[in-house]
Amino acid sequence: MADIEVEKQTTNETQQEQPQSKEIKHSEVGHKSLLQSDALYQYILETSVYPREPEPMKELREITANHPWNLMTTSADEGQFLSMLLKLINAKNTMEIGVYTGYSLLATALAIPEDGKILAMDINKENYELGLPVMQKAGVAHKIDFREGPALPVLDLMIEDPKNHGSFDFVFVDADKDNYWNYHKRLIDLVKVGGVIGYDNTLWNGSVVAPPDAPMRKYVRYYRDFVLEFNKSIAADPRVEICQLPVGDGVTLCRRIS
Repeated sequence: MADIEVEKQTTNETQQEQPQSKEIKHSEVGHKSLLQSDALYQYILETSVYPREPEPMKELREITANHPWNLMTTSADEGQFLSMLLKLINAKNTMEIGVYTGYSLLATALAIPEDGKILAMDINKENYELGLPVMQKAGVAHKIDFREGPALPVLDLMIEDPKNHGSFDFVFVDADKDNYWNYHKRLIDLVKVGGVIGYDNTLWNGSVVAPPDAPMRKYVRYYRDFVLEFNKSIAADPRVEICQLPVGDGVTLCRRIS
């Protein structure tokens, strides 16, 4: 997000691919890949991602490209990855914390079954409504239960009802980094054993290995320590198996095992 206020839970921060005809450079705001070769990343997009990108997702990606906060969106290659993952684990009941215009939300809605559900939470409904017409046209809006406002109070209420414990197959978190561990403490009870929680931006623009005095954007520097602390804590959590992948801006998958 462009500054600290923008970065708060409105989420899918760092990027969004430009239309296929435009080569994406590391120097551009829209470049989200951690690959050091622009040409290699462009090869992945043009060979494997864009040709298979569903038309509604392409439409939403291009709409989001014109938004002033477009660096918050999920990258096209990460959207493809999430779609594949959801199908592999046969996810049906899902949750998304941090929606922005809904690129990853649309990827989820297209991937889960017709009777699947997504509890989607974001503090900014206006951004969500930019993508809503695309979701409606794609015939998947009925799967989405959107709640405007902070997610933590909603999660606390859900935990109070034992019926919600272990009820979610998949959760995707792309929100305020200073609350990632607070989300995790609640989500671990709501996701089923064998279910998956995905945390986005866990390599945080590569800043996790940058010297403390390295030049960084204000929002990157602000959240860097929170991301580092979360990565350390999640790696030591015996309740989950983890896998951290350099997809997009880094995504950590947690599979609940107890």
